[in-house]
Parts: sequence; C-alpha cells; structure tokens
Amino acid sequence: MTVDTLETPVTQALVWNQVRRRAWLTVVVPLAIFTYLVYTWFAFGVPELLSRAQPERAVILATDSVAYKVHVTKSFRDNEFEVAIEGERTATYDNAKVPDWVQLSGENGVVDLGDGYRVEIDGRTALFTIPGYGVVEGTATADGVETVLPAGPAPDWIKIDPRKLDVRPTLDRRLQVTKTKIEVHNYFGGWENFWFPFRSPLYGMSFSQLYALALSSDRMDPETSNIWFIVNEFLENPDWQHGKVLTALFETIMMAVLGTLTAAFFGLPLAFLAARNFTPSKLLRFGTRRLFDFLRGIDMLIWSLIFIRAFGLGPLTGALAIAFTDTGSLGKLFSEALENIDNKQVEGVRATGANQIQRYRYGVIPQILPVFVSQVLYYLESNTRSATVIGALGAGGIGLLLVETMKTSRDWENTSYIIILTIIVVILMDQTSGWLRRKLIEGK
Repeated sequence: MTVDTLETPVTQALVWNQVRRRAWLTVVVPLAIFTYLVYTWFAFGVPELLSRAQPERAVILATDSVAYKVHVTKSFRDNEFEVAIEGERTATYDNAKVPDWVQLSGENGVVDLGDGYRVEIDGRTALFTIPGYGVVEGTATADGVETVLPAGPAPDWIKIDPRKLDVRPTLDRRLQVTKTKIEVHNYFGGWENFWFPFRSPLYGMSFSQLYALALSSDRMDPETSNIWFIVNEFLENPDWQHGKVLTALFETIMMAVLGTLTAAFFGLPLAFLAARNFTPSKLLRFGTRRLFDFLRGIDMLIWSLIFIRAFGLGPLTGALAIAFTDTGSLGKLFSEALENIDNKQVEGVRATGANQIQRYRYGVIPQILPVFVSQVLYYLESNTRSATVIGALGAGGIGLLLVETMKTSRDWENTSYIIILTIIVVILMDQTSGWLRRKLIEGK
C-alpha cells in the first residue's frame, strides 16, 4: 500500500469537513442576520412608527416646498374677501387687482381653479364643482358646518367634521369651510416673491427691465443709485430674508474654518508629544494620547451644549466645539503619520549639521504634509455640515434659521431654499479643497 493510498481517505475526510463547515456557515450566518433584523424591527418599534406615519402630509409638505399657494378667503367677521399669496398680509391683492381667475362681487365670488374645478361662494355657502364627482356644498352656521355631498360614499379626499369641511381633490386645489370663514387654496409652481417683495416697485420686472433700470440715470430712490436700490430690495425681502440668510451662511462657514484651523494648529504640536519616535517619555505619550481620546470621545454636539451653557449663544461656541473635537481626531491622525515617517530622510538632514527645529522642518514636515493637508481639508468639508447642525442647537448660523423655518408648516419653501444653499456651499468646499490638494501636494 502506497503513501498516497493511505492519505486518500484522510484527505477526503478533511475536504468533506471543510465543505460541511462552509455549508453550515452559509446557513447560520444569513439566519443570524435575519434574526437580528427581525429583532430590531420590533425592538425599534417600526410597526408602531409605520402605523403613525402620515404619507399624505409628507406629500403636502413636499408640494409646499416647491410651490406657492394663493388664498381666497371670505371672513364672516366682516363679510369681506381677501386674496393673498401664502396668506401673508404683506402679499395681499387689492380687490380691484385680483388675479383673473378670481371674480368678486360684493359678498359673492367665483374662483376658477382650472380643468373644470370651480368654487362658487354665495353668502355663507361654498359650492365646489369637481369634474367626475359632482358638487360638494358646505354651509357655515353658528354651530359649525353643514355638508351636502353627491349620492354614494364620500371619497378619502373629503374630510367631514361638524366644525370643518376640508375638500382636496388634487394636490393643487383645496376648499376649507368653518363657521368663521371660507377659504380656497390654489397652488402654482415656483417660489413667489423670491426676488423682490410683493409691494416693491421692482415686483414682476423681467431681467431685461432690471438691467435697463440699473443703467438708467433716473433714480428710483434719490438717495441711492439704481444698482444699490435693486440689491437692497433683494437683500431686504421680508419673506425670504436673503441678506439674513447669506449672513448666517457666512457665519456657518467661518465657524467651520475657525474651528478646523484651530484644531490643526493645536493638533500638530501635540501630535509630536504623542508620537513614539519623537517623545521617549511614556508618561507624556500616555497623557497626550488620553487627551486626544477625551477630546474626540465627547461628541461635537455635546461640546456645543457645554459651551452654550458656558458662553451663551453665538458662532464662537460652535467654533470651540469643532476645535475641541477635531483636535483629538487630527492629533491622533498626525501622531500616527509621524510614527510612520522614514527616519533616513531625518538622518540625512541631521548629517548636514541641521539643528532639531531644522530637522523637523526639512526632514519631518515634508513627509507628513500630504496627510496634514488632506485631513485638514477633509475635516473642513465635514465641519461645514456639522456647523449647520451645531447652529441648530443655538450656536447661530444657517442651522438656526433652518430650524426656525421648520417650526411652522408655511415656510417649507424657505426650508428648501436654505437646504439648497447649504448643499451648494458643501459642493463648493469640496471643489475648493480638491483644488488646494492638487496645488499643495501634487504641485499642479
């Protein structure tokens, strides 16, 4: 009997055991993952969360963020009509200059919502003609609302309550009747009043008209030039507050820049104390590394809350929170880069008779410069987003404005505006940091 013959059964057994082990892992690992997902599904209360979800409200908020609505309201307190954009008092049409789809006559009115949808207001009664369904009638009384519907079950888009009638057959058309008023909403795409206020003399002007006005010698305001008048009307827009938003955005950028540069300024020298090949004292290295752990172990948001308590609200608290957290993170990264440098380059500089500072300058810094620049720029990009979140807690900047616009359901277009500006800033920071990396590291 040969050696190969003796080894064949053993080899086959080993191969069979490996096959069975792999098959066992193939079954157990997916089963374990599935069990974990099932556990988290119930432990995190996902069924209850889905039961409380309001997808129709999410659709309405999404619509409000990309469109504006015109309210046609009849108040029974004074029996007068009001036609306003987004319901704002400053954007109210004069009764003699209402949109052409609104017709008013004393206490009565007709609102043409397009495509056959039509609301007739007769005294305290509203008749909503809906193509393919019929006429919904709602009458305001002293006790509430009396509703009359076509025969058959009421569709889901009609909400009937003794105190309120809410009819919304489409996303861009809506009727509400209560005992105090009748209100019709008509939606239009875009952001109304974005450039200039409703009452501004520049409202509704085209770009060519604004360009001609800017070059004109006939001043709109005798105290200022037309160019500055146009800029001022844009920045002082009370609905969009462009000037306030741009100032807050600048604060957010400065918060991120100041915090990141401060962290890099302190993190680099501390990294030398934490590097094994630069600090022979174990006690000093241990203390510096634990300092890094302490600084980055406390989340940036927690640092922000601490500094808000200590120094009050303001961008400085956000910059300090970023600086403290990133000093720990950048210090650790820099110390690891220092421990991995090539000592031959340092010895070569020493052989020229250079002192210790010169050895660091010409033998160490050039080796860690790519890591230093890359990490600082990356953290600068990340901190631009973090500064927005910190600002929402009270540190100021664009984050605080973002929270303010989300407190009500009317300002979701302003929320979208701020989010878009934040994304643009992050993209610009990314492009700028990439350009700086190529300039400083690759020499291009």
